[in-house]
Amino acid sequence: MGIDPEKARFLEKFGSDYGYPTSPRSIDEIRATDFKRLNDVVYLDHAGATLYSESQIQSVFNDLSRTLHGNPHSQSNCSSTARDFIGEARRQVLRFFNAPPGEYTCIFTSGATAALKLVGETFPWSSRSVFAYTTENHNSVLGIREYALSKGASSFAVDIAETIGESSFKMIPRNALKRDVCGKSEHDGEVHNLFAFPSECNFSGERFDLGIVSMIKEGSYEFPEASQVQSSKWMVLVDAAKGSATSPPDLSEHKADFVVVSFYKIFGYPTGLGALIARNQSANLLKKTYFGGGTVAASIADLDFHKRRESIEEYLEDGTVSFLSIASLQHGFKILDDLTMPAIRRHTTALASYVRDTLSNLKHENGIHVCTLYGLHEHKEVGPTVSFNLRRSDGSWIGYREVEKLASLRNIQLRTGCFCNPGACVKFLGLSHSDLLSNIESGHVCWDDYDILRGNPTGAVRVSFGYMSTFEDAKKLLKFIEESFASPSSFHGHNVGVERAAKTVCLKSITVYPVKSCAGFSVDTWPLCDTGLLHDREWAVKSPSGEILTQKKVPEMGLITAAVDLKRGLLVVESPRCDRELRIDIASTTPPRPAQSFIFAVFSFRRAADRWFYNAVARPCTLVRMTGGDGEIRLNFANEAQFLLVSAESVADLNARLHHVEVDPSRFRPNLVVSGGDPYEEDRWRSLVIGDASF
Repeated sequence: MGIDPEKARFLEKFGSDYGYPTSPRSIDEIRATDFKRLNDVVYLDHAGATLYSESQIQSVFNDLSRTLHGNPHSQSNCSSTARDFIGEARRQVLRFFNAPPGEYTCIFTSGATAALKLVGETFPWSSRSVFAYTTENHNSVLGIREYALSKGASSFAVDIAETIGESSFKMIPRNALKRDVCGKSEHDGEVHNLFAFPSECNFSGERFDLGIVSMIKEGSYEFPEASQVQSSKWMVLVDAAKGSATSPPDLSEHKADFVVVSFYKIFGYPTGLGALIARNQSANLLKKTYFGGGTVAASIADLDFHKRRESIEEYLEDGTVSFLSIASLQHGFKILDDLTMPAIRRHTTALASYVRDTLSNLKHENGIHVCTLYGLHEHKEVGPTVSFNLRRSDGSWIGYREVEKLASLRNIQLRTGCFCNPGACVKFLGLSHSDLLSNIESGHVCWDDYDILRGNPTGAVRVSFGYMSTFEDAKKLLKFIEESFASPSSFHGHNVGVERAAKTVCLKSITVYPVKSCAGFSVDTWPLCDTGLLHDREWAVKSPSGEILTQKKVPEMGLITAAVDLKRGLLVVESPRCDRELRIDIASTTPPRPAQSFIFAVFSFRRAADRWFYNAVARPCTLVRMTGGDGEIRLNFANEAQFLLVSAESVADLNARLHHVEVDPSRFRPNLVVSGGDPYEEDRWRSLVIGDASF
């Protein structure tokens, strides 16, 4: 069987970098032997968590089966064994970062976030201190700001505008933050500042120049009011949680004061274990308040006395470290040593470059680019991460949640949203503070489904590659995007839905669901509006905590039937649990335009309606209605889109595959049921016309 022509072109360009050509095992052998569990799954969220290999876990199991580990704070032989493993693991971590052992110490934590928290809570802040950080930083770095501000220090984000020659750069500060703090820390000693940046942005994949470390410490930068900050002592923190998987900082060359890492992001296992790699002279300045087991040489229960241990790691590690997880690190590092980090970097970069190049050239038939890529800069290196959003042929944005859900159907696992990096999200999406506040007022929070607000994306799609990723993974991703979101020439100039409908397909039923998750009612004709079918999912029932009730958690919702009488202007709701039907005058309960500039308002009804629904579902709840102000976008309580369409033939095909049960189309709660086509052909329709309405 001949080689795939597309792969041949890929290898012609990237063959010297892809697949570990000089390693004992090729990428195909690695996937076949160590990642059999992937099967047809395309895993592309290595920036979130990379995968452990099967041989790695087997080696961990074998070690734990043969070796007896005791609490390292005891004096037994098995405890001594555990201490030996911990000591060797510390040395392995330092070697990984090329950190001189006499200059740096490895302090184990529960993860990179815990390491950042440790720096923040022990840093010697004063009212004259400054905490500065690049705009593109993870929330876990931004959290250090709370410690700084609580001590009266100043804080601000900066954009690194440009490098000035080879030894200086320019910083552009954003809003300066400072709080009025009672009893703020004042001292006449040396003032310490902290500058934090990631080695690699987890949103865009942009790699930061590690020369920033020495430039900051030496004061080689241009900065407004530079005399105020350059006269203080700067320490530098590097968040290497993302970058270490392919390009760990070299601490023999770039002498950062603090570096944080999580090991599951490097080789998948163990989770819940990270490290703070601290420069000894900087770690000695950290001021710790709490002491736990193992961190003190002596303490007296009823006297204000304790003596801390002298070594940095013992001083900063509270309680018993995760010694079994620490013992397993050697097997993860062995994989990296066998492949070598430069080879991993070249391999993953080749895949990311291939995807970027292909996406940047993908266009709709009318010439509109399908993909908008983020983080491309001619003067910056980019890691194995590709972040983007997709557009339709008319230029409108496709929501990232739609992309993620369709990708899941293809067994493609990727990440969407802002990736806990609000600064990068704002920067690359071009959002203003007013945009952010409006989005929050609209109900948008992390991990929700509000992917498009006022016509613009609130986040992005991110794919990221790991050492075990393959060309086939990248190709399946690109095929999915092209087939699902690009307008191919076969659809140019005519409407697939119209063509089929004109021949054989007809509309079989229309169903409106006025109250979310309640039964709807069928009609022969029904008006359309800007939210879909008029009054469809315009009402919902929410719990006292604000959660919208659905049949998934409250099956009693399925017993409630809701219908709209347009002639009388009534919403009529019935339940076998209630003696009388509930009637609500639609016009008289339309809420006024909200005073603030919200995109929508949720309007609550009178207590009589709430009592009726309490009887219907046997729990406290409130009936609410979604509506928009004049001239604003109107929404409803739909999960994903204004309409759900299924075909009778698709349901019939499903029933033919089932045993002892038959599913009715209404089981899927569709608005529209069509009949006359082939099973599942509706998945390929690009548009549809019913009467005079185009969908």
